Amino acid sequence: MDASPASGRSMLDRPYLLLSLAMLFWSINIILGRFIAGTVPPATLAQIRWGGAALILLPIGWRHLRRDWPRIRAHLPMLIVLSLTGVTLYNTMAYTGLNYTQALNALLMQSSGPLLVGLWSLILFRDRLTRAQLIGILISLVGVLVIVTQGRLDILLHLSLNVGDIWLVAAMAVYAIYTVLLRKRPAIHFLSFLTFIIAAGAVMMIPLFLMEYGAGYRMDPTPAAFGVILYVILFPSILSYFFFNRGVELIGANRAGQFFHLIPVFGSVSAILFLGERPEWFHGVGYALIIAGIVTAQRTWGRATPPP
Repeated sequence: MDASPASGRSMLDRPYLLLSLAMLFWSINIILGRFIAGTVPPATLAQIRWGGAALILLPIGWRHLRRDWPRIRAHLPMLIVLSLTGVTLYNTMAYTGLNYTQALNALLMQSSGPLLVGLWSLILFRDRLTRAQLIGILISLVGVLVIVTQGRLDILLHLSLNVGDIWLVAAMAVYAIYTVLLRKRPAIHFLSFLTFIIAAGAVMMIPLFLMEYGAGYRMDPTPAAFGVILYVILFPSILSYFFFNRGVELIGANRAGQFFHLIPVFGSVSAILFLGERPEWFHGVGYALIIAGIVTAQRTWGRATPPP
């Protein structure tokens, strides 16, 4: 399979499904990352996550890497930037933030994604959000706030940020750069691209891991830690990155960025299903607003954003 669009009957030609699945896996990653905070240091978790993903992908993508190597070498600076922003820095920063904040705050911080993607699109490529995209972002953001604050203004007024929240917003700003720059990825096989950026990201993460290890931070090898590591290697790393990259390829960074608002939705649903939380009226209102915002952002009226 090459990097060209898939058949209309293929799952790979359904960007909304691919992006929704990517956000689902990432929302669970946030909850699990918070769950094992203190058990696995952030740089260690990121190193194991991406090193493990690279070990899985290398034998699968090796023949494509060999075939595409001349083109990879010609576009090496851009591929390194994509790997640094999308893998090395983003994940280490996000896991660091999860050591200092609650999962609820982390889910809320992900909602900065659409605005940050729009900002970097404007700065780097002069792309402006369409009127539909801007309205959709605002509608979805209101939905996120309804869920996070449980529909209560007093919670919003007393919502405080901490150093972990700052780390997470900074991580999202870095990942927004990756999202916008995906339009500059070379025309190579999707396995070549995914394998290269993940393997390169894991290599560039080694100094951060060694610094953390040298400072005395160690992983507590519990069964829960190994279970979380297995999940983050397979789903938020390999599958989510492939789904997200393909989604951005099909509909562009600004429209794809709107799907970050689904992360709080999936996070709250996971809390209801697995943590025994009760569904409340504000969940339904928030979900409806977020979905309405995403639908609005996909409309074409207003000034169009060029494809990636």
